[in-house]
Formats: sequence, C-alpha cells, structure tokens
Amino acid sequence: MQPTSNNPQTLLESIYAFCQQNGMAESTFGRRAVNDGKFVSRLKDGSRLRPETWSRVAKFITKHGGDAPPVPEPGLLQTLPGGEPTAAIDTSSEKNFRFFDNRQKYLMFVNTCSEKDIVAKRAGMELSFIQPAPPAIRMFDGGIGDGTVLAKLLREMHGRFPTMPFYVSGKEISLEDIRLALGKMADRLFEHPATVLVFTNMFYSEAPWLTPKNPAAKKAMVWKELALKGVTAHDFDRQIAELDNFLTDNWQARHSPKTGNPIYEHPTVLVLYREDYRFLLNDVIPKPETAKADFDLVLASQPYRLRVPAAFKAKNVIAPLARALRPSGRLLGIHSYGRDPGMEIINKIWPDDNPFTSNRHDILRALKDELGDEVDEFDFNAFSDDRSIFQYKMHTLPTEVDSSIGTSTLYAAWNDAVYVAQIEDDRLEEIPDGVDYLQSTREVLRKYGGLWFNDESYVVSRTKRA
Repeated sequence: MQPTSNNPQTLLESIYAFCQQNGMAESTFGRRAVNDGKFVSRLKDGSRLRPETWSRVAKFITKHGGDAPPVPEPGLLQTLPGGEPTAAIDTSSEKNFRFFDNRQKYLMFVNTCSEKDIVAKRAGMELSFIQPAPPAIRMFDGGIGDGTVLAKLLREMHGRFPTMPFYVSGKEISLEDIRLALGKMADRLFEHPATVLVFTNMFYSEAPWLTPKNPAAKKAMVWKELALKGVTAHDFDRQIAELDNFLTDNWQARHSPKTGNPIYEHPTVLVLYREDYRFLLNDVIPKPETAKADFDLVLASQPYRLRVPAAFKAKNVIAPLARALRPSGRLLGIHSYGRDPGMEIINKIWPDDNPFTSNRHDILRALKDELGDEVDEFDFNAFSDDRSIFQYKMHTLPTEVDSSIGTSTLYAAWNDAVYVAQIEDDRLEEIPDGVDYLQSTREVLRKYGGLWFNDESYVVSRTKRA
C-alpha cells in the first residue's frame, strides 16, 4: 500500500524522525503534541485519527522545525515503515457524544469541583421513591466515570437499606476510569457485604441486560466472576488490584469508523461479590444470557455530549435506560445547564458559543417520540426550575479570590469552565492572539467571589410494563 499524501513520509515516519532529531521519547511527544502520552503507541496499533488531531500533530512538528505530511483524504490509510496500514482518518460529524477528549481536564475538574458530591445527594433523594422487590435493590449507573458518585450513592443506599442485598451494575468504556472506580469498591463491600457489583463496557442498549446485540460480539464476550475471599477491606482491595492485567487485556476501546465514538474491542462483564455471602446472594448474582435489567434506580449523569441533537441523546442513551426500569423504577437524568459564571468565562472568549443545544424539556419530548407505543408505560417529570436546576461550586479558599488570585486557581477555573462547556482541545489552541483567557477568568472570579455551575435534572419513572 502506498502512502496517501504527496509527501513520501507518513505521519508516523515524521514523528519517528522528529523524536530522533530532538532526542525526544515517543511518550513525551504525545504529551506535548496532543496531551496523550500513549498517542504514538495507539497510532502504531491502528487508531483512527480525526483531521483536526492530525493537523495538531503536524502543526507541532513544523513549529519545532520538523516536516510533516498534510492531512490525507478522509477514510484513507497511511502506511507504516514496515508496510502495515495504520491510522485511518475519521471525519464523523457525530463523534464523542461523551466528552473525554482530555483526561487531564476531567481529573482536574473532578478534584476541584463539588459536582460529584451534589449529584450523589440528588440521586440519593430518589431512593425515597423506589419500591424494591426481592431478592435485591437493583441500581444501574449509566456512566461510572471514576466511581466517585457511585461510591457516595452506595453509602447513602447502605444508610437507608442497611440489611437489604444490593445488585449494583454500571457501564464504563474507559480503562482508566474503571480502574479508579474499582479502587473505591473495597470499602463498600466491607460495609455492605450483601452486595453484587457488575461492571461492563457494553453500549447503553446492551449494558443493563449484559447481552451484546451483535452475534459476533456475543460470541466474543468475556465474562469474569470473582468471589472475593476474606473479611477486611484490605483483603478485598488486594484482590481487586490483582485484576489489573485482566482489565488491560479486556477493557480496550477503539473508535468507531462510522461515528468516531469509542467502542469496545470486545464486550466484557466483571462480577464481584464476597465469597462468604455467596449463599445469600445466589439469586442476585447474574449469569451469562440470563441477566435481566428491571432496575429500581438508574442514574444517567452527564451521559452524552451536549452539542448533539436531543433525538440522538434520546435514541442512543435515555430510551434504552428507561426500558431497563422495573415497574415503579426511576431514571434520574442530569446534564449541564449553563447560565452561570462558568459560561460567562466561555462567552468572553467565544461570544456566540452555546453548547446547551437541548434542555430537559427537549430531551423528554424526544424521548416520548423515541418510545412510540411504549410511551404510556412511563411518567415524565421535568419539574420546575427550582426543583430541577441545582448548583455546584469550584473549591476555593476565601483568600484565593480576593485582590490577588493565584495562577493555579485561575488555571483550575479556566479548565473547569472549558470542561463543562465541552470545548475541544483544537479550539483552545486557536484562541486569537491578544485574547487573555486568564484575565477573563480573573474578572469573572472577582465579580462573583468564586466560580459555580448549574446542572439540570429530570426523572422518568415506569408506571407499568406492557
């Protein structure tokens, strides 16, 4: 196969030459060029490239005195020096409906804002309305993330239902996030021993039922059940940590050639519970091809990209989760709302930008259309603004937002604002010369004495099953 550009070098060859010329490790190149230390290794494995990512890499190389080929035609492959194809160009318009373009943004946001605490409290309120039935309270987390919300919600569940068995399931495509989430589960299994944890990387249309729709994917499914030995959190934590190789081998993701969205290499299910509670949990532990949904509570917190149409959100995320509810089950949806100081920072740089293309009313209307004849099985609750919209803050000390705001605080505030507004890295690199985004951030922090954001929520409850 011949290279796709007029330049005889492929992008990988350009990277190799640049790293050799500058004495730079490939991981360092990835971090400096696109904020991803594994970027080059993913290219070698055949990862797909968006045109804007290719352009960023080429711009970085040429800026530092190297040569890089132009972006090839969409969908074409380049050629590795050894003759193997790699890195197809992806120009999908409906890509990344979940926002994880930059892991560093996410981690800084999680650790500098109170959203996870507030979301867990909001979800805990729904526990007052569920009507669980034997053999367990069943909860599904439609986007586990780093597990902070799930761990906090499990504490709330234990406080309300200290003796009832729990079936806790959730989906997460990110290998890094599933590792972080599992690291928070040992204490939950110690405090509430009658717990079955079920994590999967499947799609929203598959995850609640733990069953792939594609026959080939179904044959390739990996199902691992681990009965944890011991009686202490330390015992459980050690055995969970030993799952690292299993996760590395089976929780890999790639980008869809059709949509650009991350998809699993093969569907995987991980089931965890305490061995000393196996007898009690016999009817709760799921088995391949017999798992059921029927959830009392489904949490869908920030499960989609803000800028995609409401119909897309309803079809691909909310409708499958609503169908996974049992009678009297409740789905709590939460997403960013805007109209806050964070968005004021964004509009100082991009005055016409508005990522909040659909509100809760739009999504519920689209959901009703998507459910069709099933719509009479559900109640849809948008609630008033006073009940639906809630606020969370960036953590700051009183002295950090006075007359002299520290640089680290400004960077954290700017990061949180662009993360919530889901501004892509490529746009951040194209901020016009002369625009001081840190000064704009400083002005907003001084104006409000800090930084806060708005989320909005809605509830879909199942009244009956056809």
